[in-house]
Amino acid sequence: MKILNTGGTFNKRYNPLSGDMEVPYDNKSIDEMMRSFLNPIETAGVIYKDSLEFTMDDRKMLTNIIYADEEKVFVIIHGTDTMELTAEFLDAIFEDRIIVLTGAMSPFEIDAIESTVNFGLAVGYAKACEKNGVYLCMNGEIQPFGKLVKNRSAGKFDLVS
Repeated sequence: MKILNTGGTFNKRYNPLSGDMEVPYDNKSIDEMMRSFLNPIETAGVIYKDSLEFTMDDRKMLTNIIYADEEKVFVIIHGTDTMELTAEFLDAIFEDRIIVLTGAMSPFEIDAIESTVNFGLAVGYAKACEKNGVYLCMNGEIQPFGKLVKNRSAGKFDLVS
């Protein structure tokens, strides 16, 4: 298994100089969570963006990274605003991988519980999953791509029947 960090709200931190929430170029939040893991998982920072800034080139780069890797199981930390677009893109390309996208509605720095739960569930599911596919893991749910969608007005992800 490999963790790919693309940024998103999950990773955002407050910059006291600018007053902005920024996606830093590091894996600090993931590294903090993995201190409790008995067996660390390889993590690669690959994009470090708010997902609203994601482009088709970013999705292609992510695809190339996954394609070139010998690993068959990935957890991708991704911003929630365009997580579904990236999942759709990856689903159209990969039939031989298990890919679980997760993120957070609030930054780890502000609410460590939500991001830690989402991350832990995503890792556990990815390790136990036996069926290739692209999955979303948010708000205590793990579903195949297309079965879990962001409800912007409620600030959470909902199941789709």
